[in-house]
Amino acid sequence: MVLESVWKALLVVAAVSVLGFVTLQLGFLDAPWHEDRADVQLIDGDDGDELATVDAEVADTASERYTGLSDHDSLEDDSGMLFVHSDEDERTYVMRNMDFGIDIIFVDADGEITSIETAPEPAADEDGEDHEYTGQAQWVLEVPEGYADEHGIEAGDEIGIEYE
Repeated sequence: MVLESVWKALLVVAAVSVLGFVTLQLGFLDAPWHEDRADVQLIDGDDGDELATVDAEVADTASERYTGLSDHDSLEDDSGMLFVHSDEDERTYVMRNMDFGIDIIFVDADGEITSIETAPEPAADEDGEDHEYTGQAQWVLEVPEGYADEHGIEAGDEIGIEYE
């Protein structure tokens, strides 16, 4: 009788643990170690000078990456969103439900900018799903449209990330 109760308790603990792990992995819950913000330094790849610093919201769950900036009305200068992926791969971003244009900065696993795409605001009769921008990245930084040109940021430059 006691052994049966112990097995039932262990089964419940195992089921709850698996359920918790799955919900964290799918992004339905934030992990306790979840980072909400980061300072992202953009660094000249030639001389190491800092070109700019962006105060970024961090999107590191599947649901946050899906929503992205679509629930924002605009971005302040020197602000943005940092999308964090577990590994480097070809990433495609869309302008789903966006009300403003952005620069999309793709960054590889070594912190080097691989490409920068300027994504203008979709027209009033478009939802933005067809506006696709692809690059090789582990991190993707979205900033206000024209930010990269304004600060001289280009492929080959690097980023540094300090989580807050």
